[in-house]
Amino acid sequence: MSTSPLKGTVALVTGAGRGLGRAFAETLASLGCDIAVHGMRENGPAEYGEGTTLTDTARQIAETFGVRAIPVLGDLTRMDHIERVVATAETLGPLNVLVHNAGGDIGAAGGKPDPNDAIMVQPDDVRSVLERNLLSTIFVCQVVARGMMQRRAGRIVTISSTAAYGGRTNGAIYATAKAGAIHYTRCLAAQLRPFNVTANSIAPGDTRTGRFLNTRAVDPGRLVESDTLERIALVDEVARAVALFAGPMGEFVTGQVLRVDGGAQAMPA
Repeated sequence: MSTSPLKGTVALVTGAGRGLGRAFAETLASLGCDIAVHGMRENGPAEYGEGTTLTDTARQIAETFGVRAIPVLGDLTRMDHIERVVATAETLGPLNVLVHNAGGDIGAAGGKPDPNDAIMVQPDDVRSVLERNLLSTIFVCQVVARGMMQRRAGRIVTISSTAAYGGRTNGAIYATAKAGAIHYTRCLAAQLRPFNVTANSIAPGDTRTGRFLNTRAVDPGRLVESDTLERIALVDEVARAVALFAGPMGEFVTGQVLRVDGGAQAMPA
């Protein structure tokens, strides 16, 4: 098999300035894909010590993997920004792959909503979490899918969460948003089947991104990197899943959700 099976293809990875998003972008770039690296803020990569600027992140990806990579700024809760982000990404060529990773358990004013439970969470934080996770998934996929339908080819990968599969006292709105994103992805997959476009979701469990490690207490025993599955995942371990859905092995796979959590959840989907 070619070591660059995606050479000549173009991907838009949202929320790609740091953490899992950057790892998804680097995984696709390692397979030969040209990358539009989206972020909401130019200095976003520096917020948790995972880089400096979005522009520098794109430059590093291009230099490391020998592909074209461009930075694209935009607020993906706004349709006018989404259309501009997609149009900018397509200066690299027609989009073959979308990895929609933007979102997170963040509130209207930034940071984590406190509390983010089913009863006490404030209306502005409810709207913010739903907008950044569920609505941005719907709106971005809508815009990208239209072009893929016309070309009768494409791969869409949404990033959800294992939070969607169980009740959470302190994270109810986030869990609800991710459950909605999963169901939307499955519905999208059914609609896109006649057009040869796949839509799948990756649902990570706890993953040691900069934001994860800096926004909650973490059991040091779960920070080992081998010899047990009862640990926090490395970003690369989650990012490998995008190679399945976007690469040759995913050509006939659609409407699926892959939980990447070391088996922390083994119940049926």
